Amino acid sequence: MFADRKDAALRLSKALEKFKDKNVVVLGIPRGGAETAYYVARHLNAELSLILVRKLGYPGNEEYAFGAIAEDGSVYYNKNARSKLSQDTVNTIETKEKAEIERRIQTLRKGGKLPQIKNKTVIIVDDGIATGSTIFAAIKMCKNKGAAKIIVAAPVSSPDKERELKKEADEVCILLKPYQFYAVSQAYDSFYNLTDDEALAFMERWEKEKR
Repeated sequence: MFADRKDAALRLSKALEKFKDKNVVVLGIPRGGAETAYYVARHLNAELSLILVRKLGYPGNEEYAFGAIAEDGSVYYNKNARSKLSQDTVNTIETKEKAEIERRIQTLRKGGKLPQIKNKTVIIVDDGIATGSTIFAAIKMCKNKGAAKIIVAAPVSSPDKERELKKEADEVCILLKPYQFYAVSQAYDSFYNLTDDEALAFMERWEKEKR
């Protein structure tokens, strides 16, 4: 168990020690991944940014993802869930989430671009991985942008999801892998959803520290 995101991030940082001072790029998936990525990047002396990816939620049950879309348009689908939806429905949901991605780019990255990741080692960080949809879309985007090596890092996920991720990423670093895994929050004593302002605060702290 982790006390909170900071505790989890510091422990994750130690597990990623071999990447310290190696000119890697840490990409957090907001909002929760912004806090986790902040501490990881600080420990590794890495470049930090946020990669904007949105879950594609099933109509009437948005927590159930049939896929995810990244800011460059890279899409990952859960084939079984996607097959139950018409193309018009999928298009409508994707259009909605693209708009939210653009809003978050303006809010959380202040309209800035993602750092150059071509031929670089990228560490994609989140505070935990449940369905994995957003992570898979982020991996796809990093591949499309020519990353030399892609590492996925999170404090908690299921063993099954870890195995799936290892097929797509070059390395996967997960600290806790409970077999009875229902939600990311079960690995934390204190866990709540970050607001835009809270996620942005970590990026602003980072900018101040790097001046």
